[in-house]
Amino acid sequence: MSDHLIFQGTDDYIVSNDLRNSVNISVALRRPLLIKGEPGTGKTVLAESIARSLGLRLIIWNIKSTTKAQDGLYVYDTVQRLYDSQFGEQNVSDIKRYIKLGKLGEAFASKEQIVLLIDEIDKADLEFPNDLLWELDMMNFYIPETGETIAASCRPIVIITSNAEKELPDAFLRRCIFHYIDFPDKEMMEEIVHVHFPELEKQLLAEALKSFYWLRSISGLQKKPSTSELLDWVQALTIGGIDPETISQEIPFLGALLKKNQDFDLALKQLHTRGIENPARAAKRSW
Repeated sequence: MSDHLIFQGTDDYIVSNDLRNSVNISVALRRPLLIKGEPGTGKTVLAESIARSLGLRLIIWNIKSTTKAQDGLYVYDTVQRLYDSQFGEQNVSDIKRYIKLGKLGEAFASKEQIVLLIDEIDKADLEFPNDLLWELDMMNFYIPETGETIAASCRPIVIITSNAEKELPDAFLRRCIFHYIDFPDKEMMEEIVHVHFPELEKQLLAEALKSFYWLRSISGLQKKPSTSELLDWVQALTIGGIDPETISQEIPFLGALLKKNQDFDLALKQLHTRGIENPARAAKRSW
């Protein structure tokens, strides 16, 4: 049962004690875990780590602006049924053949416990979280076309992520265990980079982190560089054979860190104030 499972983390995912405790409280209380934090703080990867740590299958439901709660339960494929009837397909009267379970329905129908990730719930409209409340509480749903009720024999571990683009309804929040993932400080970020690049030169890492956090401190950035951008940048620095002593002055391959024109221009201006004669050339240098 889920309350016997203890999440300890995995070798490739650095987790704080507070986050580990939040996961285990959520599992023990059989409540969804709502994870918030700015993009790039590892919210989605957390669900993957939980599944690997507990030895469970992971089902991912990626939420879009057009997603409805019904989509996660099931879809009645009337178009396919009509197509089959026109071309003489047998057993078109068996409606169950045309019921396709969504990700939530798949999680409920699983004979073994799984981890269900509902990713970026705040992208959907405001009614979406409320529409999920009953199913997440009761762990079952009814299919009127077939008269069948799908009930979870093994309650899934539900992880919900949000980038805080929209406020979620209070009724929904009350049913969740909540955790906000703070952006890693330099010490934790150093651990994260070491997990991915254990042989990385110490001076290169130190200079890369120094420049990375300097960039994040620039006022007015539309999209601050995140952990994923840092990992790409470190790899680019390594492949490019960049001298660590030049990193903080030139910040080469700036396009690996900043993805918006306004942010790029703003960073180049800041580099210019630091005495770089041709910051654009330094930032865009290639190997």
